[in-house]
Amino acid sequence: MTVKEYNQSVELYSDRVFRFIYKNTRDRDDANDVVQNAFEILWKNHERVEFEKCRSYLFTVAYHNFIDQVRKMKRITRMEDHHEDLMEAPDRSYKGVKEIVEQALSKLPEVQKNVVMLRDYEGYDYAEIGNITGLTESQVKVYIFRARQTLKDYLVGVEKVI
Repeated sequence: MTVKEYNQSVELYSDRVFRFIYKNTRDRDDANDVVQNAFEILWKNHERVEFEKCRSYLFTVAYHNFIDQVRKMKRITRMEDHHEDLMEAPDRSYKGVKEIVEQALSKLPEVQKNVVMLRDYEGYDYAEIGNITGLTESQVKVYIFRARQTLKDYLVGVEKVI
């Protein structure tokens, strides 16, 4: 990959990678860190990565970086986990469809959430998702099916009816 192609990949894919990671982290700073790290790794390996494959490469690197970040955060004890009295009561006010879908996505296990987002938000096919996540194509299909079932059950629940 040339420098020109690298710069073009930044223009083409930085927003998409950011959206994917931000949907998972819900923290702009963390998402920016993951995206920046992914492009840094791409730059370090730009001579070995073909421009046609840089999109998949970026999503793969960002995904693995995100997983590492999640594992790191699980080791950090959060104050809210030990002081339930600090937690607020759940908000029962009307929410827009986007908020309800995001809330439903947050209920999914990480693997299911990631494969659904890669498929439905980013438009990857099953084989590409398998390459990014390290799953087989059949595992990807199973996770997507289960995630969609869970989302369907959550979204059509009685408490979501307006």
